[in-house]
Amino acid sequence: MAMVTIRRIETAADTLYKSQLIRGFCHLSTGQEAVGVGLETALTQEDKVITAYRSHGFTYLRKGSILPIVAELLGRKIGISGGKGGSMHMFTPNFFGGNGIVGAQVPLGAGIAFAQKYLGMKAATFVFYGDGAANQGQVFEAFNMAKLWELPAVFVCENNQYGMGTSAARSSANTDYYKRGDYIPGIKVNGMDVLAVHQAIAYAREWALTEHKGPLLLEMETYRYRGHSVSDPGVSYRSREEIQKVRSENDPITHLRERLLEAQILSEAELKDMEKAAKAEVDKTVKEAEESEQPDMKTFWTDVYVKGTEVPFLRGREPQETHFYRK
Repeated sequence: MAMVTIRRIETAADTLYKSQLIRGFCHLSTGQEAVGVGLETALTQEDKVITAYRSHGFTYLRKGSILPIVAELLGRKIGISGGKGGSMHMFTPNFFGGNGIVGAQVPLGAGIAFAQKYLGMKAATFVFYGDGAANQGQVFEAFNMAKLWELPAVFVCENNQYGMGTSAARSSANTDYYKRGDYIPGIKVNGMDVLAVHQAIAYAREWALTEHKGPLLLEMETYRYRGHSVSDPGVSYRSREEIQKVRSENDPITHLRERLLEAQILSEAELKDMEKAAKAEVDKTVKEAEESEQPDMKTFWTDVYVKGTEVPFLRGREPQETHFYRK
């Protein structure tokens, strides 16, 4: 049900963007649903998750409901970030975003894991990044610190085969991302199989929380059906036939559906009812979000500083006379 709901949210987001109701950036995870769902089923609420900008599904799974997610995409007041974060910046108490700078969430994730260890928490941090971000220097710096300090961090590379218009093979000399940790052990996982993801995450969590083992690196081999962002048609650097082949042979929702039917856990009618219910819920929520209020412009300059630490002057808020000469 969760995978179907996430796909419906992403389908709705695509439609809203093409209707010019969503502005700015919008990155969809259609095809990658098994990664988030398999993750969430293996975690506790004390565990933390941080990822990049392809984050709608993670937000939903980490206790963000559909309405504030869709409202955030539309820039509405009831959005999960008050309508000011948009597609790339969504958060919940146990989910640290949604981060727009490529690879920047990886050292942040190492910092969250450091806090967990410092405070003696029996929890781990799962740090997600893409194959495109895997070549960022800060990723390797975070690996080094996490290993030195034996942090309870699990670094997860979502390898969806393509960066921003570039295949992994064209951008990376080594496409075995699970081996990139060097001194950190790595495991390659079928990211299109929700059960395989669940088992890998459960194992990784236990590893990270075992004394003196430290971090672990997982590579989730998955695939995105859409372009890098909604503005990218996604077919200039790969063929439509390739996309259709993955959809027909390796789709995570279809794969789980077939296994449930084969094991007689659910019937065809029950599965169809679940799919209809997910569609109806998302469609109803989209309409509600569209009809909700726009944020008051007075809030435009708020939430810049932690409450209680605000400064009387915020640079850029008021026009200032500037002189670029000496007397």
